[in-house]
Amino acid sequence: MIRNVIGSVLALAGATAAVWSPFRAWYDGRHGRDYAIDELFTGITDARADVLGSILLPFAFAALVTVLGVALRSRLLVALAGLVVLGFTIFWMVRVGQAEGSLVISGDGTGLGDGVANAFGGGVLLLLGALVMSGRHHHGHRLDRADHEPRPTHPTLDGPPPVTEVGDGPQHHPQASTPYAAPTQPYDVPTWDPDRDGPPGPPPR
Repeated sequence: MIRNVIGSVLALAGATAAVWSPFRAWYDGRHGRDYAIDELFTGITDARADVLGSILLPFAFAALVTVLGVALRSRLLVALAGLVVLGFTIFWMVRVGQAEGSLVISGDGTGLGDGVANAFGGGVLLLLGALVMSGRHHHGHRLDRADHEPRPTHPTLDGPPPVTEVGDGPQHHPQASTPYAAPTQPYDVPTWDPDRDGPPGPPPR
């Protein structure tokens, strides 16, 4: 529970930083909302883009996925939002570096602005939130076969044999009778004594 709360706070903070980043300076003092998404593929221009068609759009989508992931306690959705934010941020930095020949991080408005740092940090916070969250737990009681199957009984070990009312009195169940026990005493075997019985002779006819 505590891990989900901490992870949710980190994820929401990262989504907030990502959405706020296009309203900060991204490069040469221009805000991120001034750059169109298609400039990531066609090249950076000086044209001003609409807000809905700017870099703000993927970050707003990532924030929506983050809120959904926090509500469902889904680590996968939060991690997906973090990858979207980091992916677009890094890809935009690569495109700017290809167009300008180099990337300069500066605080005087001539290089990469704090908006890029906010977007990058927001993506990292989203991934950290996904790692910290414990996700959803499915609590269920699994019954083993031994829990619901009857245990076989033995007439000599589990108590006296069952008694049924038959005729005038109680009768033992035929299948519950005591099993046959071999005799423990040896049999008396007759022996022949010559002093007592005399010499052996032919058998009587």
